[in-house]
Amino acid sequence: MLPEAAQIEKLKADWNILLTRLNTQFGGSLDLDGVLFLIGVQVLGMGYKKFSKDQKLNVLHIAICKLLEPYGYYEYEGLDKDGWPHWRLKEELPPLKAGEQQYLIKEAIVNFFKEEETIEP
Repeated sequence: MLPEAAQIEKLKADWNILLTRLNTQFGGSLDLDGVLFLIGVQVLGMGYKKFSKDQKLNVLHIAICKLLEPYGYYEYEGLDKDGWPHWRLKEELPPLKAGEQQYLIKEAIVNFFKEEETIEP
């Protein structure tokens, strides 16, 4: 279920501020997947390097787990022997429509960057 129109508009404004800052910082035109990849690389903590296709998917998974952890869906378990973080699924995500999924992930991204003080709370 989508939140009220005012909350949707606030998230849109915060999202646009964040994208502008990230695109300025990284000199590109990032989309949702690009932002997820940046978060995953940051959480991974190994810096940017060449990733295989499977590793790129794992980096995106790291981002999703990190972003949904505060919502109670995942719990951090620790690093494996190669230094990759792992989370345990605590609760299945409810069935969400496409718009609801996008809202949740953008909200989680904005909250992540607010905590990192990239955008004003």
